[in-house]
Amino acid sequence: MADGTGGTHGGGSGGSSSGSDAGGTGRLGGAIRKGGRRVSVVGVALADCGRVADTTPYALHAQAARRALADSGLDRSVVDGFASAGLGTLAPAELAGYLGLRPTWVDSTSVGGATWEVMAAHAADAIAAGQARAVLLVYGSTARADLAAGRRTANLSFGTRGPLQYEAPYGHTLIAKYAMAARRHMHRYGTTLEQLADIAVQTRANAAHNPDALFRTPITVDEVLDGPMIADPFTRLHCCVRSDGGCAVLLAAEECVPDTATPPVWVLGSGTCVSHGALSEWEDYTVSPAARAGRAAFARAGVRPQDIEVAEVYDAFTYMTLVTLEDLGFCAKGEGGAFVAQGRLTLGGALPTNTDGGGLSACHPGMRGLFLLVEAVRQLRGEAGSRQVRRPDGGPPRLAVASGTGGWFCSAGTVVLGRD
Repeated sequence: MADGTGGTHGGGSGGSSSGSDAGGTGRLGGAIRKGGRRVSVVGVALADCGRVADTTPYALHAQAARRALADSGLDRSVVDGFASAGLGTLAPAELAGYLGLRPTWVDSTSVGGATWEVMAAHAADAIAAGQARAVLLVYGSTARADLAAGRRTANLSFGTRGPLQYEAPYGHTLIAKYAMAARRHMHRYGTTLEQLADIAVQTRANAAHNPDALFRTPITVDEVLDGPMIADPFTRLHCCVRSDGGCAVLLAAEECVPDTATPPVWVLGSGTCVSHGALSEWEDYTVSPAARAGRAAFARAGVRPQDIEVAEVYDAFTYMTLVTLEDLGFCAKGEGGAFVAQGRLTLGGALPTNTDGGGLSACHPGMRGLFLLVEAVRQLRGEAGSRQVRRPDGGPPRLAVASGTGGWFCSAGTVVLGRD
């Protein structure tokens, strides 16, 4: 299907829209689920990121987990749920054991970069239903260091069994698949290389304000266009960085909130979707599964795309940013090129997007979805330092969306977050 098939999750949200008004722009109340508990993000943290050559992925997981717990102010004994993917033979059992946790609720969903938004949706539903009290999501990777040291090599294909066996022999790399989709959008809607390049420029401008970003030096559209070709139409700066790093997010039931060290950020609504595996099964290269996941998340949160003040979206390539913003409803299909122009995505723009510098400039250690949630929470809590987005009254944003994408637009998970 063009916009996918799959399930949606309430993220602690219900069918009603009750609660306070978001500055007159929409009703908030999706954090309340009939018969359930409200769910809050109570702790977030980054492990060391960028170039981290002297540690292991396990150590990065532990570092991020400790820091997220410290950020929350809660004791580790409150954690009875655990979610992870991408490490260990029996993930998440092996990693939970390494961290000294004995969870009674676990999730090891693996759908690529969207994994963490999907896991957050699952965790919020479990907490709201009383199946868990506090769930820790954690990720860590030394993808850059491993490649540099020869401990791993780049792979041409994710697999050669099942449906993928019919495409793998033709040499479709991950980058090539996204490049084909971008070319289709350019052909159908007139999207230009300059418009795609401008996404990289604006994202780098955001990264300039993030001391943790891997690359902070400003770039121009011409520099993006003149870079070495990776997969037509993508030059190097159209593509994400390769880094090491990790992060963690702790979600908890509302009764934990009075004991936390930071203001709560509520999970208002979420949606998930799986679209396709093989490119031949993708009916429309210009539509991502975020079209369905986003629609569900906004409906469950009781807000509209135009209410959102900060967007954190997966950006392994510039085209991902453009098409995801379209599919989330920030502009009409085909109008993404014009929408991203004139600095709209920068910290002072109409829709600050990937405020930490995104995967294009800040970090991309294999899977980046959990980093989107960390940055969204920091923006809502007003803790983003010089990259902090401000409302006209000087306060931090009240509504943010984090939307992850996996594979080659194979999956999507969208989470709407709000404060107050």
